[in-house]
Order: sequence, then C-alpha cells, then structure tokens
Amino acid sequence: MGIAYLNQDWKNLADTSAVKIPQNPLDRVIGQEEAVRMAGIASRQRRHLLLVGPPGVGKSMIAQAMSFYIPRPKEEIRVVHNPQYPERPFFEVKTQAEVLQEKEEGSAIEGEVVDPRAVPQSVAERLGYRCSKCGFYSIFTESACPQCSSPKFQVNSPSPFGDVFNVLGAAFGVPSNQEKVTSTRKIGDREEIIVYERYNDKVRVLNDKVLERRRKLEKRSPSKVIIPLDRNPFVLATGASETELLGDVRHDPYGGHPQLGTYPYERVIAGSVHESHEGVLFIDEITHLGQLQRQILTAMQEKSFPITGRNPQSAGASVRVDKVPCDFILVAACNIQDLQHILSPLRSRIVGGGYEILMQTTIEDTPENRMRYLQFIAQEINADGKIPHMAVDAAVLVIEEGRRRAKVQENRENALTLRLRELGGLVRASGDLAVYHDSAIIEKEHVLEALKTYLPVEEKIKKQYGNMGAAVASEATDSQKSQEYMFNYHNHIDDPSYQ
Repeated sequence: MGIAYLNQDWKNLADTSAVKIPQNPLDRVIGQEEAVRMAGIASRQRRHLLLVGPPGVGKSMIAQAMSFYIPRPKEEIRVVHNPQYPERPFFEVKTQAEVLQEKEEGSAIEGEVVDPRAVPQSVAERLGYRCSKCGFYSIFTESACPQCSSPKFQVNSPSPFGDVFNVLGAAFGVPSNQEKVTSTRKIGDREEIIVYERYNDKVRVLNDKVLERRRKLEKRSPSKVIIPLDRNPFVLATGASETELLGDVRHDPYGGHPQLGTYPYERVIAGSVHESHEGVLFIDEITHLGQLQRQILTAMQEKSFPITGRNPQSAGASVRVDKVPCDFILVAACNIQDLQHILSPLRSRIVGGGYEILMQTTIEDTPENRMRYLQFIAQEINADGKIPHMAVDAAVLVIEEGRRRAKVQENRENALTLRLRELGGLVRASGDLAVYHDSAIIEKEHVLEALKTYLPVEEKIKKQYGNMGAAVASEATDSQKSQEYMFNYHNHIDDPSYQ
C-alpha cells in the first residue's frame, strides 16, 4: 500500500483541499490494512470474503473497491424462446467476440439510406414520399401534398377498393400503410431483387446480400438479454427480497398467449446472483436473509441458479429457466453478535473458498494516522460535493472527536475510532453550517457548533433526562402511567442497558 503521501507534515497544510487522495480505491480505506490486503488477494484469486465488524468501519467500501481489481465481464447471458415448449426457455451465453460480431452483422443488414428523390418515382409515390399529381416530395406522414393539397395514396393497390380507401384515409389524415416496396434492378447483366423501406424522411435500400443476412437472422429463435456484457461488476444485494435476489418471471394476464400475451422468455427477470456473474455480490447484514442463505449457498456451489416464477398465483409460476450462470465472488458482512446466525454450511463454504476477516475498530493515535484521518475528511468532502473543504485546525477537532469516541466506545486510550461513518456525518454537518453561514471554508466554529447538535439522540436524552427510563416516564401522560404496560416498563429503569 503506497503511503508516501501520508508522511508529509500535515500541520503545514492550509486546508483539506491540499490532501492527496490515492487513486487506488483500496488505499482510501482507513486503518484496515489486513482487510485491504486480504481483499486484494481475494479479488485477484476470486475468493469469497466474510467481513465481521460494527457498522461504519469500511466493509462496504472494501467490497466495492474489490470490483475495480477483477477483469471486466466477458460474457453476456440471454434467454432464448423455446418454440416446442415456451414455458421452458433456454439460456444462451455469448462471448465478447460473439456480441461484437452480432453488432457488426446488425449494422450490415441496415442497408443503404438514401433520399427519396434517389429512388424510382413510382417507388417514391407508393411509399408516400412523392405526389403523383404534381411530383412534389414530402415525408410520408403527410397524408396530403403540401404543394397541391392532393391526397397521396398508393398507385398499385392489391384490392379494387384500395384506391378508394386510400383517398378516404388521406381525407381523414391517415397516411398510406405501404411501408416497403419490392422491385428489381439491373447490376450489369444480372438482375437482382431490391426492397425499398420507409426510414423517417429517407428511404432504406436493401439488396440481395442484405436480404439474405436478414433471412438468416429471422431464422434464429428470438431472445432477450438479461445480463448485458457492459455492466457494473459490483452488485449490492443488501436487504434484497427473494425476487430481487434470485430472479422472477413477470405475470401476464393472458398467460403468454401468442396473439394477446407476452412470450415467457420476454418476462424473465434476472436476480442479483445472476447480475453479479463474473463480478462481486455484496450482502451486508447477511443474517437478515434468513433461509435465503441456503439459495446463496446453492448458487455458490453450482455456479448456476434457475430463474422461475415465485408467485404461485402468477402466470409466470409455470416458467422456468434452468442453470442460469452465476459465478460470483461473495463478499458477506455481519456484526460480531450475528455470527451465530450465519448458516453453518454457508460459512463453511466461505472459509473453504475464501477468508474471514475481523475488522478493526480503532487505530493508534500517531501523526501518520492523523494524516489518514485528514485523508478521510478530504474524501468525505469530495464525495459529498456540496460542502467546502475544511481548515486544518478545524480538522484537528474532528480528529479529537475520533479520539474521544475511541475511549468511550472501545475503552481505548491514545487511539482513534474507525467507526468513520458517524464521523462522516459530523464532517457533513460542519460543512452544512459553513454553507449556511456563507463561509468559503469549514472553520473551527462550524465544527464546534456541529459537535453540539450532531449527537446521537441517546446522548441528548442522557444529558437532558439522565437515562432512557426517566425520559419515557417524563413524556407519559397520567393515563399512560396508570396502565399495566407502563408498570412493566418502569421495572426496566434499573437495567444498565437503559442507562
């Protein structure tokens, strides 16, 4: 980890705008050297991680930074229509080269786009660009000629009443419905079929080669991209529902009827386990998933997971796509007290294919670590984007608050807390006060004012009432105090957790 920029004399800095922020995202994590080192190894070797520690110590930041050190996704996943059994669509994996080749083929079937004046007059008239009476050219959406006000209609109609209907349609503002015209043209001694198509105010010309490519594409089963090639390799699934995590099939009231409904393959939705294929799946507070941890374990073991409709009342319940790829790096996080609630097989899988890391909650109060704190403050200000930078003497107050919290929360002397999310709130509160006072920089008085107001509500209650029980009792009405539940609550006043 490069620390050359941390050895400068921080006391000589005017404000935090002069602090250098490292380009390496993992180097922006403060005070978690061991976790950062293991995260670097895990991203290189594609190992799973379990990060254990309290909120605000950098677990999310480490997980997100890992995605910068893994290769970009190289596969695109599609769901393909199964004409024999529509409720069982196939999945298809396309490599980067295949996706690029398909894009080239797609552009090759576009044909040549020309001005309507460049095509035969009879074709331009049938497509609705040229007035057959005065020869004026206009876009086909105009039902009447702007020059002579004559209605534009198809010259050659397959029905004996076609001209009548076209004239009536033009009178009521309905343009001709002939979107393409098939004709022939001579190329040297050879005659080829050519198709002219409407294309906004232009005409698209398709020759034999283009038409042949189109026919080949039309023979392919239709498909839907559910995991695109160009995607974010970091997927946050904290608090995800079963549908968000594992995927689903949307409901169709017509049950996928070919004329009225939507085909099953078009209604398939990927879950977070699939979206994180070739990337990082981050789940904070993983124990909150409950029994869904078993599905995570299955996806990790098999590196694939089916997508099926999850609502038994939905038409999607009969649709299933088997073995959809989901080869991801799992980065799970939890608090120490929640370790016992992680499913044993899942934890065993993480340990067997990765690492468990206990996050640090404090660092020693040294000049170098104070410089790291200054880096943290600068990072928070840059990330917020709405507050000015902080004077160094004001930043010292934030550092001292970090020292105080290390003593109160962790009972550590000569240390600085690493519960930096809460300190980030203090930095923002100070910045908001600076903006409120029209100050170009965050000064000491702004931090001092924020320290008085930016306190956890428990500390404010303790200052005002002495303890939680006294606070609740003081706000209760006489009728509430007489109720039995208030009696039960007052029995807890002597409980140390309420002090």
